Amino acid sequence: MAMPPEKVCKMVRQINQRPVPKEDMERLLAVAKDYCAVKNYVYQRYGGIRSLSKLYPGYTVQNEMTKSGLRSQLGLPSVYFYLAVFDALGDIKAQWSRTKTVLLKHISQNSGFTPQDKHYLRFLLKAGDAMGQVLCGRPVELGQGLQQQYVRLSQEVDTARLCRYLCRQVRRNHKKLQTQDTSGFSVSERAYRYGGHGVYLSVKEKRRRVFVPLTDNNQYKRQLYVKLYPQQGNICIHAPVDVRVHSHPDYRREVGLALGMFTMLTTDEGHPYGEAFGSYQSSYSSWLCGQAAVRRQGSGGRGKKYLAKKRRLESQLHSYINQELNRFLREEKPQAVYIPKFPKPQAGGWDKKANQAAALWQRGYIRRRLAQKCREESVAFVEVFGKGISRECSQCGAQGIKKDGAFSCPVCGFKAEEKTNTARNAKKRGRV
Repeated sequence: MAMPPEKVCKMVRQINQRPVPKEDMERLLAVAKDYCAVKNYVYQRYGGIRSLSKLYPGYTVQNEMTKSGLRSQLGLPSVYFYLAVFDALGDIKAQWSRTKTVLLKHISQNSGFTPQDKHYLRFLLKAGDAMGQVLCGRPVELGQGLQQQYVRLSQEVDTARLCRYLCRQVRRNHKKLQTQDTSGFSVSERAYRYGGHGVYLSVKEKRRRVFVPLTDNNQYKRQLYVKLYPQQGNICIHAPVDVRVHSHPDYRREVGLALGMFTMLTTDEGHPYGEAFGSYQSSYSSWLCGQAAVRRQGSGGRGKKYLAKKRRLESQLHSYINQELNRFLREEKPQAVYIPKFPKPQAGGWDKKANQAAALWQRGYIRRRLAQKCREESVAFVEVFGKGISRECSQCGAQGIKKDGAFSCPVCGFKAEEKTNTARNAKKRGRV
């Protein structure tokens, strides 16, 4: 097993001690609004195919944005302006990565392509600026080694037909980004200063900073993200910090896990964790569904009381999840954790209430928090293939029967609680 890193990154939050005055909140909202405007400008100007060659490493975009005059027009300080530019560039790169992933899937599933066709298209998607040159109708020109490979591949296929296919698929699947989020912005070290049991944040007015008293005295020297809640007069500062990884010589067990909507986690030995999770989850989802029904009738909205209660219920649920995950690690002392990886919940189905409950199920949050805690405690977090895992007998591998939370195998006679059987299968698959 590879040696764990000495430190891992963790996101911590700082909150204001008392409500931010209205005039100061308006100054911060003005920064967030312009930050959003800069991002949308970059999305619009550089999110298309003709700007692909400018995305890496991005200094061309930075220079062009400097010359555009947008910063002077908005009156936005450079410490925010260039962060917004590179923030938007990161989003555009991620969007192109998602588009390439979709294209690779379509290419693999296309039965009309020969293996040589598929190899050629995959080469275009992965080799330097080849895809950008094809999309712009230019000859493909790469470095010497890649160029020789490209020439060899192009001699085996109909390049014109495949390039037209690639252009069609990009037009169909690639979407330009746009955001309406004016509730937050990133802030570099030059734009804030800690002091007086709070933080001073730069605003659009020259030589002026807004002071926000905080509930703690922690100070950070890195890029932060400021989230605004103007209706409550609150802010939340997100700070990435490096925390030391703990090593536990007595953590030697391998544990399979199964997630549940009522009991949060069940181990391969049948130990339950988060048995009250179902009641927390039910209270949260029932209240949200009730509020949605009220809004549909036109007699309610997302006002201060709605947002305050939503955050309170989420906070209670997440606090319980983290508490039980800590208890799991403390009591089970695992060296490795195996957990099934399932696809996202699908829309549709006959039971609307069950669909809403599944959509609000916090399994993504549970998985993320467990993965983070495992990294901090030097525990291997292994996701295993989840298809058919709950119906497979963990004793003999045959297809079994699930009924009323119990599992039984008609072949070998094995019987167990359904989640325990799933957790045992997760452990078996992870060990392979």
